[in-house]
Parts: sequence; C-alpha cells; structure tokens
Amino acid sequence: MQDGKDKRLRRLARIEGQVRGIARMVADERYCIDIITQIAAVQAALRKVESEILENHVSHCVEHAIQSGNAEEQRSKVAELMEVLNRRLR
Repeated sequence: MQDGKDKRLRRLARIEGQVRGIARMVADERYCIDIITQIAAVQAALRKVESEILENHVSHCVEHAIQSGNAEEQRSKVAELMEVLNRRLR
C-alpha cells in the first residue's frame, strides 16, 4: 500500500512540475498549440492518478463495506462512489 502511495506522490510531483512549466510557457508567450498540448498532457496524467485512487478506494473502502455486512455502510459507500462517477460525467 505504501508503495502505491509513494508512486502516486511521485507522479503528482511530476504533474506539479509540468504545471509550473506551462506557467513559464504562458509567461514566455510560447506558441498556443504547444501550451495546449502540455495542458492536455497534464489532464491525462491527472486522470491516470484519479483512476488509480478510485481503483484503490473500490478495492479497499468499498470492499470493506461489503464485507462488513453493514447495509447502511454499503449503501453509503455505493452512493458516494456514484456521486463521484456522476460528477466526472458532467
């Protein structure tokens, strides 16, 4: 579990560097298409991290709620998950 956390933190640090690079590109008035290309790369990287964290949530938190046998906790975790997925679709 710690290995996955460290991996995600390294990836987020890399994304942070990419965002700073985009800010420099804007400040330097670089070509618009180059900036847009870098923005798309950051968005893809963030989606990848989001996907990994969501997968981790399902395989730990949601799975724990299912195994607990607590119907209220199960409904809560599924509702929470559906809310996140619905927000992504907007």
